[in-house]
Amino acid sequence: MFALGLIWSGICPHDYFTWFLEVLPAMIGLIVLVATYRQFQFTNLVYGMILIHCWILFIGGHYTYAEVPLFDHLRDWLHQSRNNYDKVGHFAQGFVPAFIVHELFVRKHIVRTTSWLLFLIMTVCMAISVTYEFIEWGVALATGEAADAFLGSQGYVWDTQSDMMWATMGAICMILLFRRWHQRAIHKMMQAQE
Repeated sequence: MFALGLIWSGICPHDYFTWFLEVLPAMIGLIVLVATYRQFQFTNLVYGMILIHCWILFIGGHYTYAEVPLFDHLRDWLHQSRNNYDKVGHFAQGFVPAFIVHELFVRKHIVRTTSWLLFLIMTVCMAISVTYEFIEWGVALATGEAADAFLGSQGYVWDTQSDMMWATMGAICMILLFRRWHQRAIHKMMQAQE
């Protein structure tokens, strides 16, 4: 499924520079997951979430985040001023890493107190979002106008802050709505490994 998404994404994208920048995190993630698979396997739930996140990146890379057709239709239908597909990507940027961080912290016994666990999951996801915004800024400075499609700000002056807020909301949603379900999947996997 990953390969199919990557191949589809790379067939006649909006432009190859933007495509490369957008799908690079997915490719790096795949390399990390393959390299660490013998030492640490995640639950199937986490792998499924990672695949969904990769597909979000592939779609954004193919069209650019400002020009995903479905979100153009939603913009017009909801009388919005911009294509908001990038907010889906930033929500996933908090939501999916929250699963990864949660599983690592629980299975590696890094954090034992629930309140600290929840706080640290959220702050790690926020740190990932901030780091990504710094990377976007650096690419924009280095490449000038060529990075406009990568940034996807569409003239919105609060785009960076909004992106970080959406990632934070993604992490919070995972914690509030899916943590217990994920916890059960983790326990089931740990029992199977014993």
